[in-house]
Amino acid sequence: MKWQERISVDPQVCHGKACIAGTRIMVSVVLDNLASGLSRDEILASYPALRSEDIDASIAYAAELTRERVIPLSPGAV
Repeated sequence: MKWQERISVDPQVCHGKACIAGTRIMVSVVLDNLASGLSRDEILASYPALRSEDIDASIAYAAELTRERVIPLSPGAV
């Protein structure tokens, strides 16, 4: 599975934010839920339009984004 098959960016949907293809569920919402400690099953129950593969794609998309730039962890860190 390639994340590109499950994630879409459309200026007409959610202000151009990355979403799960065919939905208005933003990738950031999926990642926020994971970061908050919700389980995969809890997320899928909260968003019936999601599939497990969409969660995997969201994680892969986020991993790809981290390869694009460096975010300092503390002031002055590089």
